[in-house]
Amino acid sequence: MTAVGERNDLGRSATERYHILTSYRTIAMVGLSSNYYNPSSFAAVYLDANGYDIVPVNPVHAGKREIMGRPVYADLREAAANHPRPIEIVDVFRPAAEAVGLAEQAIEIGARVLWLQLGVISEDAAAVAKAGGLSVVMDRCCKIEHARFFGGLRTIGLNTGVITSRLAMRIPRG
Repeated sequence: MTAVGERNDLGRSATERYHILTSYRTIAMVGLSSNYYNPSSFAAVYLDANGYDIVPVNPVHAGKREIMGRPVYADLREAAANHPRPIEIVDVFRPAAEAVGLAEQAIEIGARVLWLQLGVISEDAAAVAKAGGLSVVMDRCCKIEHARFFGGLRTIGLNTGVITSRLAMRIPRG
């Protein structure tokens, strides 16, 4: 266990985060809110718009409603059993105290990555996930990392340090 104030950088290299975001497309978002203005919802909408398959996991809304037009699952086991594609990334928008249990479920369902969002730091969960063969990203936001790697920071309201009145020209492919 790491002492208070110390941080282990498991899975935090830019190269690994880039590899994760380009290799895996199905993300179970644990704690995804139905409130559009909640950070989890903002991240989900952005990732969905960029081609990721978002799987909502929220026990409060499970079976009662849809989020983003998708069924909501009570936990990762239910999501894995009912979603048509394997869950590759488990993105955690829950308190760090819940992270170890979520890491164990992520291993159980065969996920490839445990991603703990900004402010969610659990060295114990990281150790469990790493021991189970998962890549781990901690205290980072999928949306921000994707935007950073693929040029979308300016469009989501982050100061990129470039002063301009023009948007970058996008050249269509094809």
